[in-house]
Amino acid sequence: MMKARELRDLTYEEVLQKREEVRKEIFNLRIRQATRQIDNPLKIRELRRDLARLNTIVGEHISRIRPLAEGAVAATAGAPQVENKQAGDEKQA
Repeated sequence: MMKARELRDLTYEEVLQKREEVRKEIFNLRIRQATRQIDNPLKIRELRRDLARLNTIVGEHISRIRPLAEGAVAATAGAPQVENKQAGDEKQA
């Protein structure tokens, strides 16, 4: 099980890579479960929760709620930009 604090120390690219690895592992475990070859069925639950944790961290980073490690800022060039507008900042014509 991965801790959110540990995941936030990773860069954006590393988090995306980790998320893809977890997705593939869940897929493989589901196939093994269907053929009754799985040793620990609770592993799927742990991985689903890890995937949800990774998705939350990516979402927080993209919306700039809680940015990832310093090296992650340059890696989010394709991420949508969120502007902070104040009520009094609008220009009147």
